[in-house]
This record gives sequence, C-alpha cells and structure tokens, in this order.
Amino acid sequence: MRGREVKTVDDAIAPSQARRLTRVELAASMSVNIFTYGSLMFAQVWQRVVRGRYRSAAATVRDHARYALIGEGYPGMIAQAGGSVPGIVYFAVDAHDVAALDAFEGSAYRRVRGDAGLDSGEKIMADSYLFVLPQQLSDQSWEPEAFQLKHFLTTYCGDRLGE
Repeated sequence: MRGREVKTVDDAIAPSQARRLTRVELAASMSVNIFTYGSLMFAQVWQRVVRGRYRSAAATVRDHARYALIGEGYPGMIAQAGGSVPGIVYFAVDAHDVAALDAFEGSAYRRVRGDAGLDSGEKIMADSYLFVLPQQLSDQSWEPEAFQLKHFLTTYCGDRLGE
C-alpha cells in the first residue's frame, strides 16, 4: 500500500481536517501583544493611534529602564541589567494596528519581542519599542504621574497623526 503523495502543505492535511481560516482566525494568528511604557499607556493616546479595542493588563519588563527624552515629555526604554519598567500590555493587537503603532513611534524606536510579567505572575511574550538614540535620553527616569497628557495630545499627536 502506497502512502499519499504530499506536494504542498495543503496535501499534508487530511481532507477531513482541511478548512480555510476565517478572517478572525487569520487576524488572530497575525496579532501580537504590545507592551507600552510611556504615552501609549494612556488610553487617550492609545485610542488615537489604533482602531481596534484590546484587552489590557498591568505588566513589567525586567532588565530595562525608562528615561525621559531631553526636551520632551515622553520616554524611551533601553536595555539595562537590573532595571524594571512598569507598563501596560495590550493583548492580540492586529497587524493593521501594529503598523499604525510602528508609524507613530517612528525611526527613533525599534519594535522588539521579549518577556513581560503580568501582575498575576504569568510571563508572556510581548513586543515593545526600544529607543535607539540613547544620546537623546536624559539621566532622569520618566514617571507617568508627571506626563502632561493634554499638551502631548495637542502637540506630538497632532504632528504625528495630522490632527
């Protein structure tokens, strides 16, 4: 008895198991968790950048630090042994919104994948935006409590999003 010849991935799936992915399944398979630690932690900023609604939770990224940018009201995160950055993780962000986030962050940030710890103790994989111009970071840590949201919405968001 000869086995069935396999020419493509579709041939390797038994016909009874073969089916097309629904749009929701396809979108979910292309989605990522996004860890935010600065302006995007604020719902008013997040919702101006993305179209979807996403579940979120408090999280922390270890061995990184968050510093204020010189002359700006928002931060950059860099790798730093022993550091810890609290933030918000948004779950299963779709590819369209990830592209919008990439554009919003611009060339001074690079999206990388790593571990994030949820407050529940669970570890998950999440993408975050590392700042790639460390010479533009101050030596002051950035604190969300000092963030001037209204000013940021009218200046940075206005410039970046064309509002």
